[in-house]
Amino acid sequence: MIRSHGYAALERGGDLVAFDFERGSMGVSDILVDIKFCGVCHSDLHAVDNDWGFHSYPLVPGHEIVGMVTDTGSHVTRFQIGDWVGIGSIIDSCRTCSPCEAGLEIYCDEGATPSFGGADRSGQMTFGGFSNKYVVSESYAVRIPSELDPARAAPLLCAGITTFSPFNKAQLKSGDRVGIVGLGGLGHLAIKWARAFGADVVVFTTSPDKAADALALGACEVIISSDPEQMAHQTKRFNFIMDTVSAPHDVSGYLDFLKLDGVLFLTGMPAQAAAISPMQLAWGRRVVTSSMTGGIAETQEMLEFAARHDIAADVEVLPIAQLNTVFDRLRRNDVRFRFVVEMAALKGGIA
Repeated sequence: MIRSHGYAALERGGDLVAFDFERGSMGVSDILVDIKFCGVCHSDLHAVDNDWGFHSYPLVPGHEIVGMVTDTGSHVTRFQIGDWVGIGSIIDSCRTCSPCEAGLEIYCDEGATPSFGGADRSGQMTFGGFSNKYVVSESYAVRIPSELDPARAAPLLCAGITTFSPFNKAQLKSGDRVGIVGLGGLGHLAIKWARAFGADVVVFTTSPDKAADALALGACEVIISSDPEQMAHQTKRFNFIMDTVSAPHDVSGYLDFLKLDGVLFLTGMPAQAAAISPMQLAWGRRVVTSSMTGGIAETQEMLEFAARHDIAADVEVLPIAQLNTVFDRLRRNDVRFRFVVEMAALKGGIA
């Protein structure tokens, strides 16, 4: 067993407190990762608050993990000591079902093993990245390209792949018009991906003060979604719309903005169900879809795409000792795009 320490919520909605625990021993195909950075995702907050109803405690969140390999099992071939690696939302799967064989491990028929807050294949609870060490099979880690800043790469392992994968699958191309709903952690990366694919990007936001940021990120137009007059002129303008908002809101209005065969991607994952009329879909042969993150191979593809196009998250980096401050600010939406916590203070023990 490998002694580890980090921060855990001991009850629903509780503060994260110092927490010692043990990770399983390394197997022959495992790597030991000294965690340097971990991004903070809204799903970490949902998990701490048990908004989805399936989490238990103690809970060590964190699934946008970047660190350095410090040990390798005897059968490891993909990584060596000193490599920078990433660990995302899953750390194992059955490896034999059709999705797994297709490189879509996140959709494993038997259920992928989450990097925190779930049971591993032996039934032991998984603890996440707000900690100092992680043991993972080399098959479920990705290489961080040297061109990327490790701290700014961390959010790519969830927010990045969540927004990259739908565009990649849809084969987004030059000339497509894409609407991005929301300009937060997901939305700002969605703009960067869409522009890199060659699309024209229009951002929908309720906040007029975010317009300058949207344009600086590459949007060609900003629509204030709280302005009925602006919204009235968006009918049938878009090939794709990606809704990245995690707070409860009405998504149905955006369907009318889609062209024939247009697609609405829902990536924000509000806790409440969306109300959508089948007639709205039928009238324009429109599609509403969603997805999780992405498979391991696609995540590696995304990181290499990011390195080629100089794409990374815009982040505010804070020490792990301020994790509760980070969560409080996230609840208040007091963040410019994405938080990342630095683990240096955990090296010798609890910060």
